[in-house]
Amino acid sequence: MAKPAGGGRSIGGKQRVKTARKRSAQSTRWLERQLNDPYVRMAKEQGYRSRAAFKLIELDEKFNILKGKKAVVDLGLAPGGWAQYIKRKNPNMNIVGIDLLPVDPIEGVTLFEMDFMDDAAPDILMQALGQAPDLVISDMAANTVGHKQTDHLRTMGLVEAAAHFAIENLSEGGDFLCKVFAGGTHRELLTILKQNFTSVKHAKPPSSRKGSVEGFVFAKGLKPR
Repeated sequence: MAKPAGGGRSIGGKQRVKTARKRSAQSTRWLERQLNDPYVRMAKEQGYRSRAAFKLIELDEKFNILKGKKAVVDLGLAPGGWAQYIKRKNPNMNIVGIDLLPVDPIEGVTLFEMDFMDDAAPDILMQALGQAPDLVISDMAANTVGHKQTDHLRTMGLVEAAAHFAIENLSEGGDFLCKVFAGGTHRELLTILKQNFTSVKHAKPPSSRKGSVEGFVFAKGLKPR
């Protein structure tokens, strides 16, 4: 087994990483976790861009999210693992995605490097898709500033914007999947979703790290307007 950059050793089957002079203890722990994460390994083996692909894979296995779908808007696309999985499962799927970060091209996927909160973004996405989506997925999260409450509020602001986009643009009966984080504003989102969809379910897929406060909400069946 190749040693990780900066030196390391294996103890009890796990990789241990030495703390280099220019590497913080936090960075060392992150690198160690990556080296020992089976989902990181599987992502490399199966050609996915990140371990996050398995979150959608597991959620799809649980809820049949992609069954019968033809057009998808992917919010917070980077690095592209969710779109990769969708295209592998259904090569004919019409997919449009957006992210602030640059994303390497994915065959058959239309990508936009821009802020979803830009007033022009919704119209640009819908024009590119060329039809009403029957699925909107959101893995968006705000860049953290280190203040827990502020970070949570900023991320939930994005999630609620994604929910409103889905409600306004989905075809009747369409579905919405989004990443959420535990906290008080989560209830406000659930109220909005329950008013507009026939069912709302929670899940934390096995690939979501145990220490993470993230979860996912799947809102199924947009009600007639």
